[in-house]
Amino acid sequence: MASRAHLEKIDGLARGALEECGLAPERLGLVAVTDSPGLAGALLVGVSFALGLHAAWGVPVTGVNHLEGHICSLFIDRPDIKPPFLALLASGGHTAIYMYTGPGKYELLGQTVDDAAGEAFDKVGKLLGFPYPAGRAIELEAAKAAGAGREITFPVARFSSPKRFCFSFSGLKTAVKNFISTNGAEYINDNRPEVCAAFQRAVVNSLADNLEAASGAYGIGKVAVAGGVACNGYLRDELARRFGAKNVAFPPPHLCTDNGAMIAMAGYMMYESGRLRFPKMDPGRGI
Repeated sequence: MASRAHLEKIDGLARGALEECGLAPERLGLVAVTDSPGLAGALLVGVSFALGLHAAWGVPVTGVNHLEGHICSLFIDRPDIKPPFLALLASGGHTAIYMYTGPGKYELLGQTVDDAAGEAFDKVGKLLGFPYPAGRAIELEAAKAAGAGREITFPVARFSSPKRFCFSFSGLKTAVKNFISTNGAEYINDNRPEVCAAFQRAVVNSLADNLEAASGAYGIGKVAVAGGVACNGYLRDELARRFGAKNVAFPPPHLCTDNGAMIAMAGYMMYESGRLRFPKMDPGRGI
């Protein structure tokens, strides 16, 4: 289904983007395309389309890692951010901490061993009757608790070395499921804001605790957060409280979820640093 949707929409989206920007094909200097990780069929559609543009227009092409794209989304509105910094990538498919020292230079410090943070939001949201995606709905519902519901607590997984900066959200999801089952529908309906607040607090504490631990271990006080979960206001407030507002960077909300601008930015930074995935080719020669 994803591959078919890509096939149906990619041409119109590309044409629309060029028309909206008032750009002719001959003015393009580079095409950046996600080549990993992701669904193989969807990636194949994107890469094939990019290579088609190269063949037709003679524009060089570079592959971009999707996760690097999320990190590079930070630089679109914040070109002032200077490495080194710790980057927390939290989305529906990924949750990881990277040490970023420059374009293409990032070290994985820890990642989820099961569910991603955004995936946990969506699965718990389904248990609580929210539509997909559920992250924003849970955040808004949790805000209604207004500090109440602190008596409800859910477990946060902890790891020792060598996985001390890793995450696990599967147990948290199961804990919420068991809590709902034990207390019944009437209790949940009456206390949904408090349940949402307790769940959100558990996720945010897990993310913030590991990021804070990594900051102390590597002596890096600047942190950045990217990915869909970076839209969460409670997470933003908690990290600003722990690290200081000046030491925390987020993309604007419209650049937190998957988008083409972050891939373009990553491709541009790869070009600037001389690390294009594919060499520049002459029209018609293929790859």
